[in-house]
Amino acid sequence: MMLLKNFLERLLRGRYVGLLEGEVARLRAENRALMNSLLGTAGFPPVEFPEPPKPQALPRLRKRSWHQIQAWRETGAAREAVNDFAGERATRQNSHPSHAGNLSANRDATPFD
Repeated sequence: MMLLKNFLERLLRGRYVGLLEGEVARLRAENRALMNSLLGTAGFPPVEFPEPPKPQALPRLRKRSWHQIQAWRETGAAREAVNDFAGERATRQNSHPSHAGNLSANRDATPFD
């Protein structure tokens, strides 16, 4: 019973959307004609409108599995880590000269002192 109900809803919804799209196309053509009529009355040449784009079917999206999503996230995280590390090194090289003395003075110090 539910399957039949869903089928009928999709069928009616598809027809309804088609009717609405047809109505939009008709109204656009009517608006173009009215505007060109008004422009002609004012002494201007008619305006040529580009043809509206044809509706295209949307490609079906692929569902990704959890391991594909995890691999994608890990790759992105690794890429960000490399960018962060390179940016940190560049920041250190371009740091203020007053901090450079502190870095060179602590070069021989061990982290356990």
